[in-house]
Amino acid sequence: MLDWNWSPQQISGILKRVYPTDASKHVSHETIYTAIYAHPRGELRRQLIACLRQGRSTRLPRTRGIDRRGRIPDMLSIHVRPPEVEDRVMPGHWEGDFIKGAGNQSSVGVLVERSSRLVLLARMDDATAASAVLGFAAKLNLIAAPLRLSLTYDQGKEMAKHAELTAQTGVKVYFCDPHSPWQRGSCENTNGLLRQYLPKGTDLSVHSQEDLDAIADKLNQRPRATHDFHSPLEVFGRMLKASSQPSIQLH
Repeated sequence: MLDWNWSPQQISGILKRVYPTDASKHVSHETIYTAIYAHPRGELRRQLIACLRQGRSTRLPRTRGIDRRGRIPDMLSIHVRPPEVEDRVMPGHWEGDFIKGAGNQSSVGVLVERSSRLVLLARMDDATAASAVLGFAAKLNLIAAPLRLSLTYDQGKEMAKHAELTAQTGVKVYFCDPHSPWQRGSCENTNGLLRQYLPKGTDLSVHSQEDLDAIADKLNQRPRATHDFHSPLEVFGRMLKASSQPSIQLH
């Protein structure tokens, strides 16, 4: 499971689901971490640590970068967003972001559905507002209309053409307060997961849309603690069925 890029927490949770009555097959995530870092220095230890998301030689807290901000015309503040979005009660509300490559010369668009944590990735030719509309609209329009209602974004300049995105998809865009990454917590967490596949300081333009879809598939099939160790794909499938919509292709 480590070789599948599952985290120790995900492994611990899925073992309890698969073997609910056999405690001998249960293990806590802390025990898994301890076992990995307790290995003496050598090739096996390096291989095990390389399977972890951060791949650090020691366990360190994750730090956050500083979000870039810009002034966006006709912004709708997150504070006027319907309360059911905050509560994650109603599906169909998304968070979005760009992750940047080396020297900010390449980028990938990230979309995360707030209820299911389903991930969609969009290849971008550059980090312009025009590319954001093109890439995000292509992905959002693959989703059934009842499950694409809103998008919460930071004040990055790539969302300057948000009105065009709304016109093409019907998705209303809300903007976070400056320097408030926790207001898009699902996307921030997902960006951390994605850096395992799209490391900082690398050229992201080498990844085709097919490559990005394969990465999204891996994340969407991972069990999540927040879903009692069901995957985002399972949860989104139930949401889709409940909306009485036909099956869709995410790519």
